[in-house]
Amino acid sequence: MKLSSLLQLILLSAIWGASFLFMRIAVPELGPAWLMFGRVGMAALFLALTALTLKKSLHFGRYKGHYLMLGMFNSALPFLLYGYAATELPASLLSILNATAPLWGALISAFYLKHWPTGRALLGLVTGFAGVVLLAGVESLALSTDGLLALLAGLAAAVCYAIASIYSKQAKQTDAFGNAHGSMWAATAILLPSLWLVPAPVALPSSGALLAVLALGVLCSGIAYLLYFRLVNTLGAMSALTVTFLIPVFGIFWGALLLDEHIGWHTLSGTAIILLGTALTTGIRLPSLFKPKLSRSS
Repeated sequence: MKLSSLLQLILLSAIWGASFLFMRIAVPELGPAWLMFGRVGMAALFLALTALTLKKSLHFGRYKGHYLMLGMFNSALPFLLYGYAATELPASLLSILNATAPLWGALISAFYLKHWPTGRALLGLVTGFAGVVLLAGVESLALSTDGLLALLAGLAAAVCYAIASIYSKQAKQTDAFGNAHGSMWAATAILLPSLWLVPAPVALPSSGALLAVLALGVLCSGIAYLLYFRLVNTLGAMSALTVTFLIPVFGIFWGALLLDEHIGWHTLSGTAIILLGTALTTGIRLPSLFKPKLSRSS
């Protein structure tokens, strides 16, 4: 892995880790529905401007079903669930729950696609879920009923990401930029009706909340997607997946640094166990990703 790719990977992890921080800042004033509608709407507009600059067509009519599926399970529903979870849970815990997505993906693949895990992958599933049980069990001791529901919502959001990942591998799709651009417009349309189901914010949001929405939309969705897909093209999907390992590190770091969140032994232990399980399940061996690749002469 080149130094430039490594720095981009760390930058992407820092951006996505900060998304949970921005949720915690803005959700008390805006609520989950208005916050996430603002996030996907900002991202859609940013990607639309990028598409105009790059002269990329969306072809929404041809791929609208695909975009709606991705928009639902890769953005609208998990964002809304994380928004609700952010009303009760710290940013550090939200980022850790996000890291369970590959574990859910392996479990869903086993039952839906009959891709049953064996050996290393099965050990990874057991290890990962042991970390979830440890983390959720200790956290639940200090959580109210609303907090427990928020914890389940965070896990459900990770399940949505797993469904989207499995779907995207099976479905006929457009290019990576089109997936990001089209799915954000689809997510915006999906979340729009939810605004009629919840009351609008009573007071004008503070500048801090508005800046958090802007950061979530442009930085954590628009720019982050472009950076991620660039890494996929440069490193391949499996190597780019290592971002999953680094997001909780930055989620915990930002939460402790800027929100004074307490980091207990169970947080660090649970995170380590979940990431170990994810590494075993996905087959990623981190040392091999950083070995120089020898070019083959033709």
